[in-house]
Amino acid sequence: MNKSDTTESKPASELIDERIANLGDWRGATLSAMRELIKQAEPNVVEEWKWMGTPVWSHEGIICTGESYKSVVKLTFAKGASLEDPKKLFNSSLDGNVRRAIDIREGETIDANAFKALVREAVELNASKAKAKKKPKAKASTSGKP
Repeated sequence: MNKSDTTESKPASELIDERIANLGDWRGATLSAMRELIKQAEPNVVEEWKWMGTPVWSHEGIICTGESYKSVVKLTFAKGASLEDPKKLFNSSLDGNVRRAIDIREGETIDANAFKALVREAVELNASKAKAKKKPKAKASTSGKP
């Protein structure tokens, strides 16, 4: 195998394209459709390829991952437990303290507007956490006076 054929040398977007094409069934079509919704919700999204072959979408932190299994396409939101989900899209990993996931089975559809709202909310949460990290911390008084 040439170095140019390894995943390390390919852009994440190309690797995600390949994953979608290699699935070749409803899972590829579903992953592709969800990818497009993510890009519509956040045009500046960064596509990454992590953890030995997992598509990841980020903006100032991970928004979600897109995994494909035999019977589901799973979109796991890194900070899903902190997101409002008025349309109840989250249907997996509901017991965790941080993550929440959406499992999509063959033939199921997702409310596109509700999904894009979740993506935008995740982006806003990441931005607020990034902003908080950048704020300089107040120096503690060393004089003993308040």
